[in-house]
Amino acid sequence: MELNRGVNLGGFLSQCEHTAKHYEEFITEKDIEKISKWGFDHVRLPIDYEVLEEDDGTPKEEGYSIVKRVVEWAKKYGLSIVLDLHKAYGYDFNDAGDSEKNNLFQSEKLQKRFVDLWDRISSNFNSYDNVAFELLNEVVEENNADAWNSLIAKAVKAIRENAPEAYIIYGGIQWNSAKTLKLLDKPLDDKIIFTFHFYEPLLFTHQKAYWVKTMDPSWDIEYPGSMEEYLEKSKIIGDQGKAVYECGLDHIGPQLIDDLVQDAINAAKNAGVGLYCGEFGVIDRAPVEDTKRWFDDVNEIFSKYNIRFCVWNYKEKDFGIADEHYDAVRDDLIKIWNGK
Repeated sequence: MELNRGVNLGGFLSQCEHTAKHYEEFITEKDIEKISKWGFDHVRLPIDYEVLEEDDGTPKEEGYSIVKRVVEWAKKYGLSIVLDLHKAYGYDFNDAGDSEKNNLFQSEKLQKRFVDLWDRISSNFNSYDNVAFELLNEVVEENNADAWNSLIAKAVKAIRENAPEAYIIYGGIQWNSAKTLKLLDKPLDDKIIFTFHFYEPLLFTHQKAYWVKTMDPSWDIEYPGSMEEYLEKSKIIGDQGKAVYECGLDHIGPQLIDDLVQDAINAAKNAGVGLYCGEFGVIDRAPVEDTKRWFDDVNEIFSKYNIRFCVWNYKEKDFGIADEHYDAVRDDLIKIWNGK
């Protein structure tokens, strides 16, 4: 299977209104065909637990049927597909730090349910040679690093009972940051891929993002822009700006990106596994020509180190490359992603 250049289907079976109408209309076979024609070799399919099970844990067969439909579309158009558990019962990255809502790592019962869900997913999709499994989208809290390693081992063991040759993907903590891959235990086999997410500098890629509470919606951030402005405003947005104000560099550009992915590169090399950037992208409120420059720089570094990638996002979710905002540069971006 190929996992070199892909695009996310966020907002389809995750972070969405979980209704039959939405499942039928948001992504269709024509979308998968379009993605293939653009030159991508895979899609990443984020899936909330609500698609596959009731709140009491009862499996939803109709949910598995929906996922199978997408898997078969992908196979028809020559695409691999990553099944990403975007939200588990008891853990949602959107509720980071809320121990009442996010109690997966404090509950043996919920951890067993997590492993059982992966047992069902892998047994339902072990006959497809174009499917990879991503254990959980983003674990955030630092104090869950050890518990996450323990849960990874249990989930991998369950999947291997059903799918001994399938690729299994997982990342570190702190929103799948590149610097936390070094905290992962040595992989249990050679069919593991380490993943990280990359949205740096966040000040640019998430400008005007309503969910970043410290982000001033009046800021218009250019790329590459001046280091002075990035330093000043990155400090204002706090911890999510650390990558810039702690980098020690004197300019924004490819060298910053190169510097920020080194921890991920080293961790994957030391573990003897492949490296995959499962999400990277720019909000549709950023200047589109600056966005193109950012993607060009990121692609330069990813190509330099043979980092496989998956763009966030295909449509909507404030990042959709199929949406009108990207019309002026989409063809150029597709060439960039295809190495042309």
